[in-house]
Amino acid sequence: MNTLTRKMIMAATGLFLCFFLLIHFLGNTQLFLESANAQKSFNAYSHFLSSNLLIKAVSYILYLSIIGHAVYALIITSKNKQSAGYYKKDQRGKASKWYSRNMGVLGTIVLIFLVLHFQNFWYVYKFGAITLDPYGNKDLYTVVVTAFKELWIVIIYVIAMIALAYHLIHGITSGVRTLGLFHPKFVRWINIFGIIYSIIICVGFALMPIYIYLTN
Repeated sequence: MNTLTRKMIMAATGLFLCFFLLIHFLGNTQLFLESANAQKSFNAYSHFLSSNLLIKAVSYILYLSIIGHAVYALIITSKNKQSAGYYKKDQRGKASKWYSRNMGVLGTIVLIFLVLHFQNFWYVYKFGAITLDPYGNKDLYTVVVTAFKELWIVIIYVIAMIALAYHLIHGITSGVRTLGLFHPKFVRWINIFGIIYSIIICVGFALMPIYIYLTN
């Protein structure tokens, strides 16, 4: 498999993950509701996601996308480091943003965060001993609230969202360009969209643990 194919796979999986982030963000906004309503609606939402066959099928695509995106990112980064110091010779630092030169570092932070996120919530929901709420659904809301009462977890989430924001700002533009999905005259607008999308999504996600910590 050549480098271009790897980049196209990484771009496609990355853009799919961007779409998933939007859906996940919209669902999780229920955490901003008053606690009793938040518990009811969030747990019902979680139950729906885990019981709907179509969504369960899509979830497997999500898992494969995360793994594929991470694996090909590591391969491409490794290949770049072996390319006779190309990035040192072309003086990219004078023409590119610092976050575009450190996508590997930002991606690693996000990957570590994902492992912690899956461990704290997904694994506990799937395989842990969770009590049921008054409506008969697994009480994931209480698990989330309990976790975000810990300041260190909140700090980790905020740092991860900062890293994710910069990762997305570069990744969206780069992914669209790699897949050839835009006309050159629209580059500026795609860049603006990527920045706005990244800030809204990541600030929104960061505010969730902060809100829960301050209100509980």
